[in-house]
Amino acid sequence: MINFNPNDRRHFIGGSDARIVMGNDQDALLRLWREKRGEIEPEDLSDNLIVQLGTVTEVLNRAWYQRASGHFVKDIQRRVRHPVHKWMAATLDGVVEQTGAVFEAKFMLPWAFSEEAAAEKHMAQLQHNMWVTAARNSVLSIITGGGKWVEIKIHADPLYQHLLLTAEKKFWRCVQSGEPPILFNFETPRPRLEAIKVVDMSSSNQWADLAATYLRTREAHSEHEAAKADLKKLVPEDAKEATGRGLKAKRSKSGAITFEALVMEGSHASL
Repeated sequence: MINFNPNDRRHFIGGSDARIVMGNDQDALLRLWREKRGEIEPEDLSDNLIVQLGTVTEVLNRAWYQRASGHFVKDIQRRVRHPVHKWMAATLDGVVEQTGAVFEAKFMLPWAFSEEAAAEKHMAQLQHNMWVTAARNSVLSIITGGGKWVEIKIHADPLYQHLLLTAEKKFWRCVQSGEPPILFNFETPRPRLEAIKVVDMSSSNQWADLAATYLRTREAHSEHEAAKADLKKLVPEDAKEATGRGLKAKRSKSGAITFEALVMEGSHASL
């Protein structure tokens, strides 16, 4: 049995480990397993430029978020252990004081950057940290190499967290038993992002065609809905069907009224 040591990453699964556990790289998963078992030393990231850029820009990232949002970030680099699963822990970049949201600062390269891809890349870490701290929300604060700052708000996802906990439990059993883990291949839900962008769709031909149709038919649709509501009021309460002027109203067993157009025989046919 491996006991928890708050100063030794071998003795718990952290947020950065969660991404590997939920990922699709078998070699990385086996390396993490060997690290947790103490068979190899953790990977030396001192020569990884992206990791080091993330480290040195974290103070700037946090300050920029506080300035832009008006919120204060507390509990910087605080390590939290899950109250039940002692092998789960989180080293937090911080917690937003006003909202209780988990704060995560990241540096990302600008090429092919998208908020959806960023959220998906860091989803496991965020959901892990929210689960450990019982937080309902998180903030992903990103500085890109192109001089852009992005804030992404992500809510706790019960389905994702259930899959995450299942995978981490299996992985930790492998750490304790010595049985090599295999990829879990979960079909994880797509990240749900808070809608905050303003997008100009003027260059989309399909948008232009549909917008023209919508604007052209808007008044007719409103008139149609008003007529339908008034027609329903005219149908006697004890009537199963009502017909007239090319229109039939039918009442279902539940009392709902629907309409259908009748096919006319001849241009002057009457009902």
